[in-house]
Amino acid sequence: MTSQGPDPHWQRPDDSSARPTSAKLVDPEDDLPSATYGGDFETTTIPHYTSGLPGSAPSTGYGLLHDPEPLPYVQPHLDPTPSQATPMEIEPIDAEERAKAAGRRGTQDLGMLLLRVVIGAAFIGHGLQKAFGWWGGQGLDGFKTALADAGYQHASLLTYAGAGAQILVGVLLVLGLFTPIAAAGGIAYLLNSLLTIISAQRKDGYLAVLGPDGIEYLLVLIVATSAVILVGPGRYGFDGGRGWARRPFVGSFIALLLGIGGGIAAWVFLHGNNPLA
Repeated sequence: MTSQGPDPHWQRPDDSSARPTSAKLVDPEDDLPSATYGGDFETTTIPHYTSGLPGSAPSTGYGLLHDPEPLPYVQPHLDPTPSQATPMEIEPIDAEERAKAAGRRGTQDLGMLLLRVVIGAAFIGHGLQKAFGWWGGQGLDGFKTALADAGYQHASLLTYAGAGAQILVGVLLVLGLFTPIAAAGGIAYLLNSLLTIISAQRKDGYLAVLGPDGIEYLLVLIVATSAVILVGPGRYGFDGGRGWARRPFVGSFIALLLGIGGGIAAWVFLHGNNPLA
């Protein structure tokens, strides 16, 4: 019995002639696409199995056989010796923000209220003494005579302006309303009073800081009024809702300088004497 060769009617799937229906042999490559196969309609192109191999045409297939190997896994180094604890910088806590969240500032607001009321009451009391002669005051006539004796010009006008300014400054400080402006006006008035006393004592050949004729009372009032400007009036007042009332900064220095400058300017233009000469 002689062996038969391949069926002459069998052809490869890429030939133009059709395969006879009676053929039973199946080529394994029938299920693989040809190199020029572009895929069916609305399907993804299937790359040929020879894509990416050396000597084959360039292809967009995945060359998995020639991908570089991943980097080896490195075991993290563990130090068996315990590390020493080092100091850790802690960010400062904004106390103002915490106080604002809590709706309070401890006793600072209460302290500023007490300071404002005491200073304002002192201004109001002395102003009423000058304006109406209350509590043993000298009244308008006595205040006018004192201004003229101190060398102030336009004493008649300054009598009403000085008494009214003292009362107004005191009321605004007690209410906590326009506090920096009111306190600056108070400092200007106190500086004029201080310079008047220093000038009178210098003429008599002495300068008393302490004692019945001392100037320590005016110095304390000037410092306390300056503190109200620099710290702010606090929450308990009509200015409590303003930011500068709780956290004053540049505006406080400006108000303080205006108060000091205004007091010196009023002395120079209305008096004309150098109290230190």
